Amino acid sequence: MPNIVFNQALGKIAHLASLPATNDALIAVPLETSGLVNDATMRDYDTLSAVLAGATNEQTTLGRVTLTGVTVTVNDADDRVEVDAADITWTAATGNPVGALLICYDPDTTGGTDADILPLTKHDLTLSPDGSNVTVTVADLARMSSAA
Repeated sequence: MPNIVFNQALGKIAHLASLPATNDALIAVPLETSGLVNDATMRDYDTLSAVLAGATNEQTTLGRVTLTGVTVTVNDADDRVEVDAADITWTAATGNPVGALLICYDPDTTGGTDADILPLTKHDLTLSPDGSNVTVTVADLARMSSAA
């Protein structure tokens, strides 16, 4: 086991958030409250298709959103890597209640399937769409640090 991990090498999320491929993106996938599995179960899923194969349902009325303004910052002062993105907005949001939001890496937005999409983070979200506009503030999408 290493004594340190260099800040610019902290985690796969930082690499994927840097959007290294030609047609890749981070996407937000809303999940319905009903059927949402617990965190201990969900964290073991390796692809978006695995997340959606069981009891957990995507809230498809809202739809997936491609994140914009994605930044990856190496913060040497605090020994961490910070990933951020612009806020997410759904206009005239409707559909079933939302209990969580997944941030996923889509390696090829021009093709592929949910089996190719990697879930990176899950964020609890309580949202009952009522036809009004909804903005989800993305503050510090992810922070990764190494323990000495």
